[in-house]
Amino acid sequence: MRKRTNADVLIHRDEVSNFKSLQEDRNQRNNQSPSSKKVLLICLVFRMTNSLFVQTYFNPDEHWQALEVAHRITFGYGHLTWEWSRGIRSYVHPMLFAVLYKVLAFLHIDTPFFMIRAPRLFQSILSSSGDLYLFKLSNVLYGGHVAQWALFAQLTNWFMFYCITRTLSNSLETVLTVISLYYWPCLRVRSSDGLPVSRPWALVAAAIACAIRPTSAIIWVYVGLMELFVSRDRLKFVFLEVVPIGFIVLGMTFLLDRLMYGSWVLVPLNFLKFNFLSSGGDYYGTHPWHWYFTQGFTVMIFTYLPFTVVGIIQSKNWKLSGLILWVLVLYSVLGHKEFRFVLPVLPIALVYAGYSLAMLSQRYSSSKRNQKTTNARTKSSWKIQSAVFFLLVTNVPMAIYMSMIHQRGSEDVMNYLAKEALNGDVKNILFLTPCHATPYYSTLHKNIPMRFLDCSPREVKGTPDESDNFMMDPIGFMSEFAKNWSQPSHIILFDNEEKQLKEFLFTHSFVEKKRFFHSHFKVDRDLQASVVLYALLNQ
Repeated sequence: MRKRTNADVLIHRDEVSNFKSLQEDRNQRNNQSPSSKKVLLICLVFRMTNSLFVQTYFNPDEHWQALEVAHRITFGYGHLTWEWSRGIRSYVHPMLFAVLYKVLAFLHIDTPFFMIRAPRLFQSILSSSGDLYLFKLSNVLYGGHVAQWALFAQLTNWFMFYCITRTLSNSLETVLTVISLYYWPCLRVRSSDGLPVSRPWALVAAAIACAIRPTSAIIWVYVGLMELFVSRDRLKFVFLEVVPIGFIVLGMTFLLDRLMYGSWVLVPLNFLKFNFLSSGGDYYGTHPWHWYFTQGFTVMIFTYLPFTVVGIIQSKNWKLSGLILWVLVLYSVLGHKEFRFVLPVLPIALVYAGYSLAMLSQRYSSSKRNQKTTNARTKSSWKIQSAVFFLLVTNVPMAIYMSMIHQRGSEDVMNYLAKEALNGDVKNILFLTPCHATPYYSTLHKNIPMRFLDCSPREVKGTPDESDNFMMDPIGFMSEFAKNWSQPSHIILFDNEEKQLKEFLFTHSFVEKKRFFHSHFKVDRDLQASVVLYALLNQ
């Protein structure tokens, strides 16, 4: 064996010194994360700006199951869809916006400007708290450096930008999910990190999420069983925490629904019967079992997908990655699938993307400290810069296009009519569109007669509803429909139906008043390029 020389000893000391310095640098970077107040302020400003960018129509529930119900509670008029007659919706979520509407009315600012923008601005405040807790969760799991990159992923992901400030119950469910996950002890990597752990707060947030959307229980069954498995005080967890908190939160929900419905209605039970036992959700379309894996969730996470996969492998945190898989698998069993159903696990996937980005940037930081590795430093710098550029150039244009351009006609036509109605120029509106294709009274904010084509589920499967009959034969349907109608002052329809009804509209003294761009490509029907507003001659 070769005898160690003084030069060898010096080289070894230098290597040890560099290693210690690198470790200290990593610890320092992890501890130097921004304060919660600073992060919340950044997220609040970002999400409020985000909400102003969102000007398109995504899903009917944003208006019809939240704002429309809240408008009816506050102002006494608004349409309740068939779900409310069957008792499968809770008033918990709409009540938040009813309070907002009460404030607008009290301040006498319930004008079209505020009625259109205030709900999404309010949701942006809730969403920013979800962003904050995502940062805090990432910080607890992996340190401040990863938390900053996770927040970057959360704020720049196109679907999160597109969806999280919308007034969907799924948006609030997502916020509550992230908050709850932060407090669960079983998800912590380090048991002695000295950070606050509070199962009661976790259970409160989880219970509220379930009250708003009963399907949220899919998430909490997984987390709850995991907590039960690792907990040393299982009896306390079940009988002194889960049962009392669940009873109080859900009991208050039942009382609210009793007050609003006028009778005892067990919404979770009715929801379970309709969506799981009778497959009622299939009425609105079905997808193949693999849809979330091959299209749904992959489109939502978009170009962050490879970074998420790498982050899962690098972190070796199988608890949270298992939760993502669990949710996707169980939702895949249901025939009716939608992007928004799995929104609550999207932030978790973005945490893993943040982890891989943090590791990539840390390699650059490590090589930067060692002045002898110029080539490695250049290569690491190029990698992290290319990754950030790639993510921004793919997500930002997508977010802006989907939020400001795609399917905006549905919103624009009602925003326009709200201003017209304020001047008394709108008397009666007929919607010849697929039902729930536009906002309704919550945007118009004027108690005038309105009529749309019914599409509530039929008792006998396969029986076409009123909307289906119109789409199959617009001319024949309208010829019969016009025999008994109260002639409207305005008619709203898409351009593809307009082509078939032009002569009918002309003979009934309707003229085109305004045309609104809607879409460049079709979604689930023929291309609906524009929304057309017709008005009675001299109206």
